[in-house]
Amino acid sequence: MTQQGALADPPDDRTALQDGLRLTAVALTNAEIPFALVGGYASWARGAPEPSHDADFAVTEKDVQRAKEAIAAAGLVVEQPAENWLFKAFHHGQLVDVLYRMVGEPVTEELLARADQLEVLAVRMPVLAATDIVSAKMRVLGEHACDFGRLLAIVRALREQIDWEVIRQDVQGHPYAKAFLYLADELGITDAGRPAAVDVEPGRAAAPTGSDAD
Repeated sequence: MTQQGALADPPDDRTALQDGLRLTAVALTNAEIPFALVGGYASWARGAPEPSHDADFAVTEKDVQRAKEAIAAAGLVVEQPAENWLFKAFHHGQLVDVLYRMVGEPVTEELLARADQLEVLAVRMPVLAATDIVSAKMRVLGEHACDFGRLLAIVRALREQIDWEVIRQDVQGHPYAKAFLYLADELGITDAGRPAAVDVEPGRAAAPTGSDAD
């Protein structure tokens, strides 16, 4: 293949996804649309493992049409799915979701205002607060989406950035989230005042301590 042909090759999936993230953030910034990076890449920007399936942004519903126009002008393919809480944008087949409702609730200006300006992939952008990230991820846990392992990796990484009192208030009425919070308490991840976390191999119980060991 000639050098010119090689340059024309599409990027690999990870590069395409990261480029789509950057293009979306720059487009929304240039259009002066309030937004925040949310979801897995927001967690990653704050120290959690990197996701691989998509990137997520949040805007208010009143800014959806302007956001679609700005992102399309940046070269992404914008589509409106049947769901009435987000739209999708694609860059070389890699997905960027733009949400205007999260966990069934409208994205608000107050939520976006709590975001912090961070550098993500060499682009400055607002990133959702860690407490809001974890609260949303816990409240979407349910019978058909209940991956505690993935979420544990996130809360371990973000534990010092999370307001656990707010989390405890947010998860009332969400039984799967409360079950996860109990597990996080027992593992010593939260501020529950329990003994320091003990590393336990999967499928094995922690060794007894104190009088229990006699």
